Amino acid sequence: MSPARRCSRTACSRSAVATLTYVYADQTAVLGPLSTYAEPHAYDLCEAHSERLSAPRGWDVLRLAREPVDTGPSNDDLLALADAVREAGRPAPPRQAAAVSETGRETARKGHLRVLRPE
Repeated sequence: MSPARRCSRTACSRSAVATLTYVYADQTAVLGPLSTYAEPHAYDLCEAHSERLSAPRGWDVLRLAREPVDTGPSNDDLLALADAVREAGRPAPPRQAAAVSETGRETARKGHLRVLRPE
């Protein structure tokens, strides 16, 4: 959602927090969370105008719960990120030699491949 979307009411320059649409067949005004995209048939409203919304006589207003505002990363998120960075920066423990090399049959190694001496 773009933070640049403004309230659709005339002379209001506040940021939009809700979207108003009309269902003419049911005579219902639906006020819900700010839509993902600005639609030409919907109205974006600020907090003040969405609270004071009234519908035409005989119409119903359906208010859908708004999504909670994302306040950014929490302390737990930052600690988890720091732990992941520390873990990635630790040197890898020395790898154990394969059991095959203990028997003396291994003659060469290239990456994960081993050359074994025939018996």
